[in-house]
Amino acid sequence: MPETTNTKVDTVELARRIRVHALKMVAKAKASHIGTCLSAADILAVLYGGILRVDPADPKSPGRDRFIFSKGHGAAILFAVLAERGFFGVERLETYCAEGSELIGHASHPVAGVELSTGSLGHGLSVGCGMALAAKSDGADYRTFALLSDGELDCGSCWEAALFARQHRLDNLAAIVDCNGLQAFGRTKDVLDLEPLAAKWRAFGWSVSEIDGHDHAEIAAALEAVPREPAKPAVVIARTVKGKGVSFMEDRLEWHYKSPDERQLARALEELGGIT
Repeated sequence: MPETTNTKVDTVELARRIRVHALKMVAKAKASHIGTCLSAADILAVLYGGILRVDPADPKSPGRDRFIFSKGHGAAILFAVLAERGFFGVERLETYCAEGSELIGHASHPVAGVELSTGSLGHGLSVGCGMALAAKSDGADYRTFALLSDGELDCGSCWEAALFARQHRLDNLAAIVDCNGLQAFGRTKDVLDLEPLAAKWRAFGWSVSEIDGHDHAEIAAALEAVPREPAKPAVVIARTVKGKGVSFMEDRLEWHYKSPDERQLARALEELGGIT
């Protein structure tokens, strides 16, 4: 079994650092999706700060936990946490979206620690079902986690996967929904209302918990419990704020697309404590 990445990790500080990295990366590349990066930072910090059984020195260890970053357009924050946890050098983040770099604008599997190339939404949970089913078939004890966006749940394939997971009793599978209430063209409740979201997952036979997606103790408690109920896959509905940590980005749709200019970057970094 691979070692965990949790040796004396301050997950709050880790979340701060990866937010800083992501802001610098997106600004330098003049890229998009900083809002969705910031909403997921605390979830990723807790996952890589002690929940996932993974080994940066052996990222393809057969017994590792699998993590699928299904909302792949937020790749900057995923690359940031992988670098901070030692899967590759932090200096490599400087190449984000640069010509010839493997650190492209969507999560890409050639990067150490990335299980699946993602960004075409609606596929991550389905692949996660396959990974979890493989573990069951092989008698392996690794777990599979898939981080989805709430807007991604507009895709019917997510609900097909939810049915499949319950049918095959995949209690080694956990979906995490980064429920920040905003998607590409508006608020999720206006584009395609998902509520009552917890009731929907329960109706599909899943074990459901709802948490504050920025409270590290709540995140850890929900994810440490996986497998939570025998024969039931688990879903964690993490209520988050898009752009979390930067006051002028919080809950603002335009930061799904905009890149911070020099002045905005300086202000954002000041709010987060300046440097990594």
